[in-house]
Amino acid sequence: MKISVINEPFVKDFCRTQRWAARTRGRVLRAPDWLAYTTAVLEKNDFNVKLYDFPAEGWGKKELRKLAAKEQPDIAVLDSTTPSIYSDIECAGIIKEEAGSFIIMVGPHATALPEETLKEAKGAVDVIARGEYEYTVLDVVRTVSESGDMKDVEGISYIHGRDIEDIRHNPDRPLIEDLDELPFPAWHHLDIMKYFDGGKLYPYMDMISGRGCPFECIFCLWPQVMHGRKYRFRSPKNVVDEMQYDIENWPKMKNGEIFFEDDTFTVNKKRAIEICDEIIARGLEVTWSVNARSNTADLEMFRKMKEAGAREVLIGFESGDQGMLDRMKKRITLEDSRNLVKLAHEAGLVVHGCFVLGLPGETKETMERTLKFAMDLNMDTVQFSAAMPFPGTEYYRICKDAGLIEATSWSDWLADGEQSTVVRYPGLTKEDIEYYVDKGLRQFYFRPEYMINFLLDTRSLSDLYRKVRGAKNFISYLISSR
Repeated sequence: MKISVINEPFVKDFCRTQRWAARTRGRVLRAPDWLAYTTAVLEKNDFNVKLYDFPAEGWGKKELRKLAAKEQPDIAVLDSTTPSIYSDIECAGIIKEEAGSFIIMVGPHATALPEETLKEAKGAVDVIARGEYEYTVLDVVRTVSESGDMKDVEGISYIHGRDIEDIRHNPDRPLIEDLDELPFPAWHHLDIMKYFDGGKLYPYMDMISGRGCPFECIFCLWPQVMHGRKYRFRSPKNVVDEMQYDIENWPKMKNGEIFFEDDTFTVNKKRAIEICDEIIARGLEVTWSVNARSNTADLEMFRKMKEAGAREVLIGFESGDQGMLDRMKKRITLEDSRNLVKLAHEAGLVVHGCFVLGLPGETKETMERTLKFAMDLNMDTVQFSAAMPFPGTEYYRICKDAGLIEATSWSDWLADGEQSTVVRYPGLTKEDIEYYVDKGLRQFYFRPEYMINFLLDTRSLSDLYRKVRGAKNFISYLISSR
């Protein structure tokens, strides 16, 4: 049995594997980590599988048709996101036409709206593997190769028999408790040099040392739709085993960076320090960065992270208005954020701040406060985004119930592929929100002192490359933006 796992094409520079699928302002291209895990699980169970990343290769639907016709996969696994869902279904149809493949669709949009997706696909998609899908896909593949009867496969929605109107929803699959049992992602199918993030050293690779998030931010997609609220951890040894594996198999990573995509790496101080101690004990020379939260700041932990090679912490500060933070259920204070920047810098870590504009209760005044707060925090880099109400999140339900979504189709979820918004509040338009996003970026990055430090603080030729490329990407966005 031949299986193709595919990160399918959409618009140029579309990054479907991040939390908010879009063409980012920095033209970030991230490797398809969840698909890479699924590929590795199938390989571990002796299936003939290949992983293809069309965005990284610059391939379109013409190449997809050629690949399907040549490879003739028995099964194809495709990702799904809200902005790209119609295109994702079209890709499923192309493979079905050329190879007659059994199509499994995964990802947040299909998970949140499985019945709608199957009906929209009109037979092009056979099964949706909801939520955390590695073992669900494995079970579907086994079932296809054996009995074909899906009734006992947990975590799927599917078309029963040949009647495309007969859709069944099996019970949810429990979350994976022992993450150490998962093989490392199948990066060997991909060219890591084709992935880029101007905010990280080049080359860079993702790593996931834990899944789920115990916090309740109304807009965050992964914990609400894919991985749940329970934070499940890999053991420190298993995490550092993967770091060592990456460095040994991709030697250029010694000059690059590993990014921990966990929702909050620092939520458990003891475990974070144990990972650092394991890195230090092995003498690994590796640069890495993490997602963290303002209210997990700890100087001892930050110093240990720095000693173990950490370069940067990425923080969701989100807003400079306490009322907005409370309404989005962020559970942090403005003072938490100020304290984190202070302690991180004291430990020698770089701080990247993330802000989201346009959540319920936002006004021009609250956005002005956020921009001022961002300028006053003394961060090293910053990211502003317009809030997107993705299906399956509390934010989507709020907007839908209140009639705030002005988009009439999932194809409206992006503006020509760019990160955007689709909500309009009384007294605040989507154009207002987008204006303040761009204003914040310009205010921060076009300061003379920032640009001078940006150029002077350069580690190597590869670091200069990622800075020049990142600046070029960002400027191209600003030139083409509203």
